[in-house]
Amino acid sequence: MEPGKKSSPVFLPALFLATICIIVSSATAMAAQTGGTQGEDFSTEVKLLYRVVACSGNSTLPANLDAKIVEQHCQQLKARMARYRRVYLARAKPFLAALRPNGLPDTVVYPFGGGDLLAALTTYPDARRITTLSLELSGDPRRITAIDNKRLDESLDVVDHNIEGLLTANDSTTETLMDTQQGDLPGQLSYFLVALAVHGFEPVSLRYFHVQPDGSLHYYTAGEVSAMETRVAHARHGEWTSPDFSEAFANSELVFRPIGADGPLRIHRHIGANLRDDSLRQDGPILTYLRSQGRVAAMTKAASYCLWSPRFSRIRNYLLSNMVFMISDGTGIPPEIARQAGFVQETYGSFKGAMCFDDCPSTEYNDQFRELWASQPARKLGFRYGYVDSKSSYHLLVTRRAPPAKL
Repeated sequence: MEPGKKSSPVFLPALFLATICIIVSSATAMAAQTGGTQGEDFSTEVKLLYRVVACSGNSTLPANLDAKIVEQHCQQLKARMARYRRVYLARAKPFLAALRPNGLPDTVVYPFGGGDLLAALTTYPDARRITTLSLELSGDPRRITAIDNKRLDESLDVVDHNIEGLLTANDSTTETLMDTQQGDLPGQLSYFLVALAVHGFEPVSLRYFHVQPDGSLHYYTAGEVSAMETRVAHARHGEWTSPDFSEAFANSELVFRPIGADGPLRIHRHIGANLRDDSLRQDGPILTYLRSQGRVAAMTKAASYCLWSPRFSRIRNYLLSNMVFMISDGTGIPPEIARQAGFVQETYGSFKGAMCFDDCPSTEYNDQFRELWASQPARKLGFRYGYVDSKSSYHLLVTRRAPPAKL
């Protein structure tokens, strides 16, 4: 997520996540798709975090963790997750399913995604691989093994506060996301694990990587993680909270599957990156990696209207060149730019103007979005997807490639 993101009223529903995952038919194939034995696997730590933070799984609590503290957290979280499934998913999942055309790519890219694996899995439940990109870094999973009960209690209070916005307002503010960059529990990874629990998945493995110049992924070995211990991760934006963990834990690969099943295995990769043009090189590793994914389904929401800005033209041009379908709120691709690139757009809900008011990147695009909604039939939307508009109305935008012209 980018700076300037607005807070969301807690009573408004809606931020979801589609998920990217990859199904693999054998252990050999899985090793080829992920770091395999090349990178250190933090599966023990991630399964313990899943038990403590996401209140799922069957990992045994170590002696240093008070079961009563964990249970108190889980009573709150399980009630919120149940309400999210009952109130939000019950409306959103069938609606979104009706929007998705047959034959979509099974790879999803979600820029400005923050910790929003939750919405990715809601939007694209059949995806095999999901890549989210944002300023936030994944975090160190190891501290849970040595935390004392006082710090555990305090840390779970922070998780409860931050997760509440995601599961009730279906959104996270800039301040909340910056909070995830420090502390005893890895904030972004905690969001990912709660998303798995909500959608009925469990973690299988967790590795960390960096993107190499040719777009391939290098997975950190135990020796490399140890050697990087004192190299503190750098904030991806100058005004962002500096992380308090090693740079080794910036980018994560989380392999997961349906709870209690042998498969299919799926993959979520999170890359901590500033997506502004002055940080995102055209021939740099991140765009090279994204292009290597081939055709993708895309999504974005609550993205501070970054895709309206000329300062984010490279990530926008990547989407226009590689996506075949996109679901967004009003922070998606402006109508004129989409039309020129060969896309058509379909509107849902009501849009009377962006909630950025006078500080929008473009009044021209704000007008274009208003005109787009006014030009199409009114289509009902019964849940919130990302931001509301300037009148607090729900809205959603589908952007798809235009069909070939008939001869």
